Amino acid sequence: MKRIAIIQEAPCVLDKQGTIAKAVGLVNSASNQGAELIVFPEAFIPGYPAWIWRLRPGGDWGICEELHARLLRNSVDLSTEDLKPLQEAARQNGVTIVCGMNERDNANSQSTLYNSVVTIDTQGQLVNHHRKLMPTNPERMVWGIGDGHGLNVIDTPLGRIGSLVCWENYMPLARYALYSQGVEIYIAPTYDSGAAWIGSMQHIAREGKCWVLSCGVALERQDLPADFPNLDQLYPVDETWINPGDSVVVSPSGEIVSGPMSKEKGMLIADIEVEKAATSKRALDVAGHYSRPDVFELNVDKTRRAPTIFKETD
Repeated sequence: MKRIAIIQEAPCVLDKQGTIAKAVGLVNSASNQGAELIVFPEAFIPGYPAWIWRLRPGGDWGICEELHARLLRNSVDLSTEDLKPLQEAARQNGVTIVCGMNERDNANSQSTLYNSVVTIDTQGQLVNHHRKLMPTNPERMVWGIGDGHGLNVIDTPLGRIGSLVCWENYMPLARYALYSQGVEIYIAPTYDSGAAWIGSMQHIAREGKCWVLSCGVALERQDLPADFPNLDQLYPVDETWINPGDSVVVSPSGEIVSGPMSKEKGMLIADIEVEKAATSKRALDVAGHYSRPDVFELNVDKTRRAPTIFKETD
């Protein structure tokens, strides 16, 4: 049995350094409880931009710009040592960390943000970096479109892990890209919640015959900074929960073995038998004996694609 920990805690919203420091404390705490794999929610550093679901792109232009500027300043630049404290925590504790974040582009304009998830191994090395392929609805006003270079399944001491973010999990070919690499522990950091989402997680577990760890965002009004613009208008004082979390652990049979943790903060800790991800494929293996490669074929372009830069021509 391997012990995993899903962190359902609020970040220090719009505070990169504060959130990373909080994450380090949570990693230490989870490791002390025996966790070997520690998972954080979607966009945990420095927080999911929940305001996009309430602001009007045109009418609330000023507030959008103010919040985006703060998010930009507090997003992670992977070309720097932003994540060094988290990497050191992984090394010191000998744990694997999967963490969602707002990532600031460092290769082109240095101003585009991505919804990213990184994997840090037990040596403190960043071993995978995935950018969400398609931001959902108003998320496109915040994040750029990702690419396929991070659609990888990584060997870890616990087993083979892979990650897709939120509604990427509704993309059948993205899921299959992980199934085809033998994913055993399928990680889904998300802002989504509720019965429909949990049902989808159960479907994915049954379909891929893998463990599914859905790590939800738990956010209350009190978690927002005191100087959050138009706070009372966007989030009235009688509104306590902005997002309930609903983190859950699902076995390869589709059975919920832990959670959902709803309107609650803390850690969802579970012991999982990773080998079941292989033995449960006896009857159904969608990337193996059930795949019919003579009929279907999937090609994944894992080339890192930089945005097109237009140049004037004569």
